[in-house]
Amino acid sequence: MRHLSFHNILAAFIVLLAMASCSTPKNVVYFQDMTNEHSYSGYQQTITIKPADKLSILVHSRDQQLVDLFNLPYTPRTLGATTTLNRGTNQGISSYTVSPEGSIDFPLLGEIKVEGMTRLEIAGLIKGMLISKDYVRDPVVTVELTNGIVSVLGEVAHPGSYSIDRDDMTILDALGLAGDLTIYGRREDVKLIRSNGDKQETYIISLLDAQSLRNSPAYFIQQDDVIYVDPNNTRIRQSTINGNTLLTPSFWISLASLATTITALCIR
Repeated sequence: MRHLSFHNILAAFIVLLAMASCSTPKNVVYFQDMTNEHSYSGYQQTITIKPADKLSILVHSRDQQLVDLFNLPYTPRTLGATTTLNRGTNQGISSYTVSPEGSIDFPLLGEIKVEGMTRLEIAGLIKGMLISKDYVRDPVVTVELTNGIVSVLGEVAHPGSYSIDRDDMTILDALGLAGDLTIYGRREDVKLIRSNGDKQETYIISLLDAQSLRNSPAYFIQQDDVIYVDPNNTRIRQSTINGNTLLTPSFWISLASLATTITALCIR
């Protein structure tokens, strides 16, 4: 009877450990504060131009020969033995590099200060200058940021660098491009590192709280942002040689199995 009681306790112990290992952590589900009765608002921002940014600026008009004076040439990019030229993308378009002083040298218009401006503001400024100087009567100016990227690292499905395809791109968009967090990513303290001049700013945000996320300056990303997702404790434990430490359920289950075997041998 004493041996039977021991086996019952041991079996119950193993079952509890197995249940604990299969349970769903509470910090997995996103936006746990979100309900149908609430609306969320916060920072509204758009990408502004910084030194070293590269800008594609195109001027269009009915008189194409005239506006060609203001457009940089298309430059074919060579990839190995293949030369490509695609006017539907930025691949073959020459760009203006913003100087350390925050300006570009535009044909006929000269130095134009663009630092701190949005793409639409720059387009409006150039359009106004072309009309005021009577260079082009009906210009349509488009401005694109050609080197805007965000890097997503850590516990995501596809770490890497991704192009910023619009001015109001959010951290959720960036994580989506990277295939979302893995089950081992810590959702409560995602880090965003942002360069601001000669210093770096670090924001720690939680994907569990929609309101605090929406209120964070890191909600809308900027060019050259780096997003890093920390591994949770399970992933950290798996990084050991065999993944078995005193904290893992597999270790205790293995130990309990060994004890059961030894007990059975002793009874015989």
